[in-house]
Amino acid sequence: MLFGLKGIIPGGVSVDDFTAITNSSNMESQKILDEYVKNGIGTKSENKYYFHDGDKLRAAIELIKNGGPLDEISIILDWKDFEGLVAEILLSKNFAIIKNLILTKPRMEIDVIGIRLGVAMLIDCKHWKRYNSSALSTAVKKQIARTKHYILKTPGAIAVPVIVTLYHDKIDFIDRVPIVPIFQFSSFVDEFYGNLDQMNTLGSK
Repeated sequence: MLFGLKGIIPGGVSVDDFTAITNSSNMESQKILDEYVKNGIGTKSENKYYFHDGDKLRAAIELIKNGGPLDEISIILDWKDFEGLVAEILLSKNFAIIKNLILTKPRMEIDVIGIRLGVAMLIDCKHWKRYNSSALSTAVKKQIARTKHYILKTPGAIAVPVIVTLYHDKIDFIDRVPIVPIFQFSSFVDEFYGNLDQMNTLGSK
């Protein structure tokens, strides 16, 4: 199924298109596409299969969970796949979404913001193959700085910095900032408001 990831592109894809992209046979392509739809990845209408932001990452996560080669999988993915799924999960849970917000003086970019019940979740999407504590600590410090900058630019805002990773064993915290593996992000969002007291929640005075 690894090579099938390359054929998951937004918009309508026919079996012939998928076969050409993945260098597979028509029969194999049909089987893979039908399996994706069966697992809730994409939809089929007439003779085409339609994929959306986040579908490629969904398929990749299933491969990772089943022991697929992380290094090879991550090469096929890109940051748009990652951010697309994060935003899609937040939207499904009734969050308002802002993607790739640019702040100025100094210039900073926030990958995904989810806002609900007066609290903003400011997310940095880390599409890394491997993680170490030093790199994560640096990412956390930068995200805290972005969150403080966001609050200065957004009067009355309450915001929480969050790091979402491609692959990590469990939810960790550095300086009370949650490091959340993407396959646990949905449950993290479900429990978000009940756990605010454990997080680095920043607010305007």
